[in-house]
Amino acid sequence: MAAYDRQMTEALHAELDRIFAARNRDDMAPTIAAFETIYRKRPDDPRVQYELGGAYDTAGKEARAAELYERALEAGLTGDLRRRCLLQHGSTLRNLARFDESVEVLDRARAEYPDALSIAVFAALTRHAAGHTHTAFADLLEIVADHTDAADLDRYRPALRANAHYLRGLEGPQLDVSA
Repeated sequence: MAAYDRQMTEALHAELDRIFAARNRDDMAPTIAAFETIYRKRPDDPRVQYELGGAYDTAGKEARAAELYERALEAGLTGDLRRRCLLQHGSTLRNLARFDESVEVLDRARAEYPDALSIAVFAALTRHAAGHTHTAFADLLEIVADHTDAADLDRYRPALRANAHYLRGLEGPQLDVSA
């Protein structure tokens, strides 16, 4: 990347970070307007698409957010921004009651980022929203058993895992978001 292009990208990312930091979750209109201004100039930039999608998502405009998240992913969003976009996209699809699509996105996210607990938690939310409450709770029990650092849980980790296994057995056919 040429020095000029690198400086432009760094300046763009700094501006996106500044806008995000100044946002007011209770009034997203100024944030959306600021991101829209940049989007009109850089409509194919995956980071711009992602940030604008996140602003619409926070404002409760999930359909528009989903479109922008999809574009950002297709445009080649990478790294931690990709992880966050996949999670937010899956969550947004869940909020739109598009459970199968949410599962597909979260399956892909879990395959790409198997150590991301945030994705596992949001996958459990999708299961719950889709009516698979036993499996959702089982997933959360396993997250607690596997990732909570608490001495008083040490003795009970096998019991938590056994209860998770039992709960999964109570569920009929289920959504697979445990890739």
